[in-house]
Amino acid sequence: MSHTSKKSPAASPVPGEELVNFAEHLADIARQIALRYFRNLQGIEYKHDETPVTIADREIEQALRQQVAKTYPSHGFTGEEFSARESASPWSWVVDPIDGTKSFATGKPTFGCLIALLQEDRPVIGVIEIPALKERWLGTAGRASTFCEQECATSQTRDLTDATLYATTIDMFSEDERELFDALSHQTRFRVFGADCYAYGLLASGHVDLVVEAGMATHDFLALVPVVQGAGGTITDWHGRALDCHSQGQILAAASPELHQRALAILSPVGCT
Repeated sequence: MSHTSKKSPAASPVPGEELVNFAEHLADIARQIALRYFRNLQGIEYKHDETPVTIADREIEQALRQQVAKTYPSHGFTGEEFSARESASPWSWVVDPIDGTKSFATGKPTFGCLIALLQEDRPVIGVIEIPALKERWLGTAGRASTFCEQECATSQTRDLTDATLYATTIDMFSEDERELFDALSHQTRFRVFGADCYAYGLLASGHVDLVVEAGMATHDFLALVPVVQGAGGTITDWHGRALDCHSQGQILAAASPELHQRALAILSPVGCT
């Protein structure tokens, strides 16, 4: 597999260095708070939909919200746990304070924090922060993505028979979606479950070739887009459409355009409309 760095064309103007540095500053804050509570939780709460939430989720989101309000008061902010702060500005931050709360709550170190900066509804900066492993992927429109400050690149695998496939859980798919996921996975080398956002980082570094998921909220996937694209990969919905804040949450990420097209041919009969 080739791991030569490859830039993707920018869909939006390149964000300034100040914004990139600020995104990393937010990731530093998230790491510090997450590590304070990791394997040291006193309890877990459950939201109305029975999904778990911890004090770390809320504390991280509040801290990042406060930092954005202080540094960029005109910017919008959307998180998972609290109400969105609307803004007329073209700039907006979208944060998932703990992606993989079940992993976090059970001591599994592959949980992450996702930070995205949107310009006119499109993600132009994305951070996948993995606090427990002290790993970080950074994607910026118009630049090569980095892993721990070094450029990273996808495997560029083209054929399904050579591809490894990840998804967080089989339970995220509807009955129709699961049939298509199974049809795709049967053509790949093997499939693995349970990595949450970490799978997309592994794809950006050339270790995983496909990630296919469904039922995701915008805070789950917007930060992933610049990271995957800047590493030479392709990430869209199941119809091949670009992801933005209006996308419905069926995600296909692939190591190469050719692999993406081959997977899309199997997944596209059903999806968001």
